[in-house]
Amino acid sequence: MFKRMILKKILIIFRNYFFDPWDMLKRWAGLYFFTRNAVCYLRKQVHGSFGFDLRQIYYRTYDRFSAAGSVPEHYFLQDIWVASYVHNMGIKYIVDIGSRLDGFIAHILPFCEVNFVDIRPLHVVTGNLKFIHGSITDLPFESDSVASVSSLHVIEHIGLGRYGDSVDTEGHVKAALEMQRVLQPGGVLLLGTVVGKERLCFDAHRIFDPDTIAAMFCGLNLEKFCLIDDEGKLVIEDATFASARSCNYGCGIFIFRKQPNSQNGKLNHGTYI
Repeated sequence: MFKRMILKKILIIFRNYFFDPWDMLKRWAGLYFFTRNAVCYLRKQVHGSFGFDLRQIYYRTYDRFSAAGSVPEHYFLQDIWVASYVHNMGIKYIVDIGSRLDGFIAHILPFCEVNFVDIRPLHVVTGNLKFIHGSITDLPFESDSVASVSSLHVIEHIGLGRYGDSVDTEGHVKAALEMQRVLQPGGVLLLGTVVGKERLCFDAHRIFDPDTIAAMFCGLNLEKFCLIDDEGKLVIEDATFASARSCNYGCGIFIFRKQPNSQNGKLNHGTYI
């Protein structure tokens, strides 16, 4: 297990700074099958629009070595779970900050109007989606004005400069304060982030102890906490903070709600310790 972790770490470092060795091996291995398939096609082809043309070669045979679909860690299960929650709760309008467009946002667009906020530009036009250029640390909304806010796998990046934002060691704290500010009394915040042994992996992300998240959102009540652990096979409903702390790289899904007396509100998370 330890050797596997070391090899995985080496592979990540090599991939980040140079190239992906595994991808290169797949491309080389695919050349044999490409040649075999091309010869077979040439023998069977008939004249017409789909005749073999060397000028139109587009080598992709190495895709045979990939899985049937790409499922990024955490995102697939997290996005489906939170999208289902939005649907089941009858939420028809939401302000989302930086979640995956081809995941969570795509899941909810057919039934929910989304105001999507990101610090980077977006050139997508589709029904129910409105893009607002802005920062999670300075949201373009009035205080107590938004009924539903979502932000999945975002807060761990804030203040690291990875996405063009300013470097700020307290960026994640400022982001938490801003989301609480704009949320209206009775409103819901759907937050997904990395949980486990607390540390910084600069400049990729932070990994939070769940108690840190609880403290950052102390003006809200925690209604539900779910976990995708290191196995990454399912969403564990009503998980404990202790189980999250035992993860190396888990995903915590926090459902917070702002109470009418939020200025004096205290976090209620006794069942999650």
